[in-house]
Amino acid sequence: MAQRILVTGGAGFVGSHLCARLLSEGHDVLCLDDFSTGSERNAGPLLERRGFALIRHDVTAPIAVEADAIYNLACPASPRYYQADPVRTLRTSIEGALNVLALAETLGVPVLQASTSEVYGDPAEHPQRENYWGNVNPVGPRACYDEGKRAAETLFSDYRRHRGVDTRIARIFNTYGPQMHRHDGRVVSNFIVQALKGEDITVYGDGRQSRSFCYVDDLVDGLVRLMERGAPGPVNLGNPEEYSVRELAETIVNMTGSTSRIVQRDLPVDDPRQRQPDITLARELLGWAPRVPLREGLARTIAYFEGVLAEPA
Repeated sequence: MAQRILVTGGAGFVGSHLCARLLSEGHDVLCLDDFSTGSERNAGPLLERRGFALIRHDVTAPIAVEADAIYNLACPASPRYYQADPVRTLRTSIEGALNVLALAETLGVPVLQASTSEVYGDPAEHPQRENYWGNVNPVGPRACYDEGKRAAETLFSDYRRHRGVDTRIARIFNTYGPQMHRHDGRVVSNFIVQALKGEDITVYGDGRQSRSFCYVDDLVDGLVRLMERGAPGPVNLGNPEEYSVRELAETIVNMTGSTSRIVQRDLPVDDPRQRQPDITLARELLGWAPRVPLREGLARTIAYFEGVLAEPA
């Protein structure tokens, strides 16, 4: 049945893909974004589609709209952006969660929180399962994001337990694909842009730290399934295939035919050594697992950035 769905952060990388998926299923979509990190480039094509409406609004202010379901994706997700104004990042996570939860309670509708694998910090358990409490530095430079998302999970859990709000929590692992911002500082976009421009590819540390890369279409499918199945979570959504950062760099150099050199830089503070989801719960509750192989997803993402870099500056 067609619904009216609110997506906060809907002009962001994942949010814009989610909006497109919901529109394709016949829903009306309200995209709420303040464009602090969201992109008009992402929102522009959606404005041409029937059933899409854009609201320029900051989630730290109360929200008053009508909706049948809410996805809360509003928060800067890359270290470059969330560390630029850490207080604002923390407020977005906590006050934003409070505002979407208040709206969901008022309307009596389900609400999904886009949390993150960063709640596990630099994990002492590998792979990470949902019952692992994490290893987070609460006073480090990443804490504004890590602890903000952890606090949002607490709010969602308490609103469910004590106020009967129908909540879900998705813990999102590294995701990549078209519509990433070329300057967002995340590893896949960094490496692709550097390779296409023939610049040195910067690997932090020795490059042996591992990540698991999920293509955005797979991630969005997991979010939609989580909303539809009603599992409260938290539920890990990510690709359990693990690659070292150096392996990723070498793969991108090979796929782009680049002449770029791979160079090492100092590892950032609190950068996790390992990141790999255990997705047993997602398989059991949602019937979900990622389907797009890394090289296929990278090929689509490389093609996207080739187009971006070919445009006039």
